Amino acid sequence: MTESTEIRKVEPLTRKDMFSTYLRSTFMLGSFNFERMQAIGFCVTMIPAIKRFYHKKEDQAAALKRHLEFFNTTPWPASAIFGVTAAMEQKKAAGADIDEAAITNVKVGLMGPLAGIGDPIYWGTARPILAALGASLALSGSILGPLLFFFGINIIRMLTRWYGFKLGYRQGTDIVQDVAGNRLKKLTQMASVLGLFVMGSLVSKWTTIKMPLVLVSYKQAGHVISTSLQNIMDSLLPGMVALLMTFACMWLLKRNVNAIWIIFGMFVVGILGYWAGIFGL
Repeated sequence: MTESTEIRKVEPLTRKDMFSTYLRSTFMLGSFNFERMQAIGFCVTMIPAIKRFYHKKEDQAAALKRHLEFFNTTPWPASAIFGVTAAMEQKKAAGADIDEAAITNVKVGLMGPLAGIGDPIYWGTARPILAALGASLALSGSILGPLLFFFGINIIRMLTRWYGFKLGYRQGTDIVQDVAGNRLKKLTQMASVLGLFVMGSLVSKWTTIKMPLVLVSYKQAGHVISTSLQNIMDSLLPGMVALLMTFACMWLLKRNVNAIWIIFGMFVVGILGYWAGIFGL
């Protein structure tokens, strides 16, 4: 509990403070380590808010110390946690009945849900979609391809960081109710479905497996007609081999087979298949 319950007037964050917090958050992973992960980055990001709310050196030092505890989540939506934490620090500095454990518990409670949202939305949906669109344009020789990916992903990053912090600071601890509800769960499900849809389309568009092995060959009207394994597979379902390979990789990953071993295994299968005449270039 706080030492005093007297309510004091504390100045809210200015736009300059918010912008300084935003700039610091972009370097959140600059001091990433395997002991406390993003803790130092979180602490450095909170410095403008701590200086605004606390004027005594000992209070500032205590606030910095409690933000050096373990922290790790998806970096971009982490700005919402910065905002919520800043709102709680402001209430604590004003004399509200908020102790250090409460601030830490809210941070820890938001890490998991926001990571569960951030990974499928940003890494599983936004990045593959922009990469696919950019690569398609780049393959045609257009400079717009890499520009689309670079500017697109950075615009999403900047908007998420800026408005995420403002939302978290404005909502304060009330945002925890949204995390506990079904809004974030539904958003995560929709993002996951969209990401799977995009990845499925990429498998069909970019994965090509040629199987020129001739199964039947005969003459007709003076011409040699050959039926290859590729012809049979395409007549059943175009892209079926690529789809089966994708399912096989998913099956191996679910059984905790290391992705590196899967990649090496595909190299071995491809080389041996080409040597045996089953696969072609």
